[in-house]
Amino acid sequence: MKSFGVVVVLLVLLNLTSCHGALQAGFYSGKCGTNNVESIIRNVVRQRFARDPSIVAALLRLQFHDCFVTGCDASLLLDGPSSEKTSPPNFSVRGYDLIDQIKSALERACPRLVSCADIIAVATRDAVALARGMNYRVQTGRRDGFSGQARNVNLPGPSISVPSSIAFFGSKGFTVRDMVLLIGGGHTVGITHCSFIQDRLFNHRNTGRPDPSMNPTLRNQLRGRCPQGSPIDNLINLDQTPGSSLVVDNGSYRQARAGRAIFEIDQSMASHPSTSGIVFSLANNGASFQTQFGAAMIKMGALQVLTGRSGEIRRTCRRRN
Repeated sequence: MKSFGVVVVLLVLLNLTSCHGALQAGFYSGKCGTNNVESIIRNVVRQRFARDPSIVAALLRLQFHDCFVTGCDASLLLDGPSSEKTSPPNFSVRGYDLIDQIKSALERACPRLVSCADIIAVATRDAVALARGMNYRVQTGRRDGFSGQARNVNLPGPSISVPSSIAFFGSKGFTVRDMVLLIGGGHTVGITHCSFIQDRLFNHRNTGRPDPSMNPTLRNQLRGRCPQGSPIDNLINLDQTPGSSLVVDNGSYRQARAGRAIFEIDQSMASHPSTSGIVFSLANNGASFQTQFGAAMIKMGALQVLTGRSGEIRRTCRRRN
């Protein structure tokens, strides 16, 4: 049965890498003269990663926040007084400058060819691979959307319940397993501010007590870094595994199983009957996590994409042509 399960996962991944609608792997092959589009993107990402390995978490978040609003159409990149960037969930999103840098390099090599939406997808994959995650094969052929409005942004926060999260992901066509992979995989790297977890440390759901699901040792450590009433909003690694906070692996699931998840949703997924079995399996099989996470990222990257003659290929990612 175990071998059959592995085969199923691999078949799913192969299916996902073949074609999603009009998207296809190698869409830009032979279209940029002697230049290789994905190599240009990879080289820029590699240079940035060497200086700032936390860029992997930034790009994972940027892609999620783009795709889960109006689809993977780079609407998040648009500037404007009422753009998606002005919505509170996007205040701390970063990585825009890297996307701009990649776009400039591509416009010099092959103008008006590569969409900003494809840049997000490929750059995120490259950062994941550099952070020792799976080098999954990205499908390309997306086009850019014409607008992005703050009023369209409705993204789940870190304290969302498991049933509400299942409903949110389900409304976008994702399974419970997809949800666990995208949330937990996205939280195996990156940081958060103390302000996002203060309630878990001191006044969980207005009970006047800390979150009982958090490991007491971790709670005391975090209270030292996030003292109540402090004007300083310190940073906390999402994956508390020593030496793993910048590595794309299954560490967040192992930490959640030990009561050491930083965000409430990660901790809740480890105990809720709808998700605990998935968390357990991912925590105990790093190779399976990598394969399944790659497949989930491919699936997310195909969400409500614009292809063919829909949308446009922006000259710059921050504004329409």
